[in-house]
Amino acid sequence: MSSTASRLPSLRGSAVGVTASLIGFLFLVEITSGILQGFYVPLIPDLVQHLGIRDADFNWFEAAQLLLSAIVVPVLAKLGDMVGHKRMLLLATVLTAAASWWLVAAGDFTSFLIAWALQGFYVVWLPLEVALIFDRGRRTGRAASQTRRAAGLLVVALEAGAIIGALAGGRVFTAFGENVPLTLMVPAIAVTLVFFVILFGVPESKPLPGRKLDLVGFTMLTLALLLITSGLTFLRTNGPETWWVWALVALGALMFLPFGLFELRQPDPAIDLRVLRQPSMWPVQLTAGLVGISLLGAQVPLSTFAGTDPVNGYGLGLDAPGISNLIGVYLVSMIVGAILFPFVSRWATPRVALIGATFLVALGYALFLPFHHESWQVVLNMAIAGLGSGALVGAMPAAAAAAAPPGQTGIAAALTNTTKTIGGSFASAVFAVVLFQGAATVVTATASSLSGYLIVWSICAGGAVVAGVLLFFVPKLAFADADVVVAPAPAAATTAP
Repeated sequence: MSSTASRLPSLRGSAVGVTASLIGFLFLVEITSGILQGFYVPLIPDLVQHLGIRDADFNWFEAAQLLLSAIVVPVLAKLGDMVGHKRMLLLATVLTAAASWWLVAAGDFTSFLIAWALQGFYVVWLPLEVALIFDRGRRTGRAASQTRRAAGLLVVALEAGAIIGALAGGRVFTAFGENVPLTLMVPAIAVTLVFFVILFGVPESKPLPGRKLDLVGFTMLTLALLLITSGLTFLRTNGPETWWVWALVALGALMFLPFGLFELRQPDPAIDLRVLRQPSMWPVQLTAGLVGISLLGAQVPLSTFAGTDPVNGYGLGLDAPGISNLIGVYLVSMIVGAILFPFVSRWATPRVALIGATFLVALGYALFLPFHHESWQVVLNMAIAGLGSGALVGAMPAAAAAAAPPGQTGIAAALTNTTKTIGGSFASAVFAVVLFQGAATVVTATASSLSGYLIVWSICAGGAVVAGVLLFFVPKLAFADADVVVAPAPAAATTAP
């Protein structure tokens, strides 16, 4: 009895206890993030009617939010490394809350578009949370494994929140007498409350002193991302025959050359390319971009395929509730994948678990090629892909944080989000073009051709296979706890006389 009692104070004061408490508060933050992602989906037809716009115009809201998130996430994450991740988490939450309340009052296309884009600041929540958890775990020497487990739980919260939001959106709208402003107050209240959860429940990280913000570097990076993502957006709306669309994308890609040359000369660059080219880092970042093809780009094609009338020779002919159930299966499988990933990492290695997750995504989408005729086949395919996707959503920022040196965990985790966004934007543009070009070969006017969907699934599967192959270049013991313990050694050696 006395020995047990003597251990309690040390447990309460340990980093493990602090991390467990931290995860609990961040769990609430990610539930709110999921609510934001799921709540508005069933309301889209009513929002279109409320604003007096066309269905196609709603695509601009998604494009604007993706564009803003790609630009601001690296900057806020870098500032988190410099001045504290909690401070930036609070700032991002304030901006998200303000935008959410603006949506309540917005009654026209332009104001709603700006507010919807600014709401995208919530995308930086997960990378900052991963950096906070990694900072707490660093003191125990088990930062990598603790971050993997915590990131898995945060993904569970994220997907659970998305399910809650999707189920609540339509029901709240009905309960409020189909009043759009009253309905939109619900997510705004949720974000406002989570600000106080962060303020009073989340401890601050310990940033390294003497840091500087590379304004020139971030300006060049922002311009490159702006050109690429806007070019991809216009590709989706203007078509591949528009030459200046490709010029925007090419110019944005070329911008990375002077950006890289400039960054290599900076003592504290916006993005440390020397860290980025390490074998434990670059495959993870590329994997995030390749997996973003299916994570962000394939969801709309899957929904439209499921809803297509079988008179076209394919499709499931599901109504809106049936499509919602299909998406629900995918989200639940993502939750299972996020839960299982830390256990697989401990049983094998984090590297093997990452490779396995990418090949699960590849298998799920490859199975669509021969098996897409029955609902159970589509459900099985999405469940397999969801297992891998759920594991990767939390594993990629956690792996990047583990591979980064002290003071760069936030920006490393955030870059996985940026590359994922670029991959998703590229896929969305390409998939929209592919499906549109085949629309003339089908019976129903709004449908696309089966060959278009086969191309979509092939690209998703191929991207995941390439990602799995790239991860073989990662050192076998990368992302392990031992690496965290020895990581500060080189810096200490350089300061020795």
